[in-house]
Amino acid sequence: MARIEVNESLCKGCEMCANACPKKIIALDKTRINAKGYHPATLTDADKCIGCMACATMCPDVAITVYR
Repeated sequence: MARIEVNESLCKGCEMCANACPKKIIALDKTRINAKGYHPATLTDADKCIGCMACATMCPDVAITVYR
């Protein structure tokens, strides 16, 4: 099963990954703030992740790792 891991210390909450996700299963976690003061991206439904790497490709901060 595919999944992503977001390095929260690098994430600046730009939402480019969420917009690129074809399954629309990435969102900003509004309940948490990272050390930079941003809401980090999080995977909302791991079962639907297809490992397409669209999110990692779009991330300008290279904060996303995709595991297949």
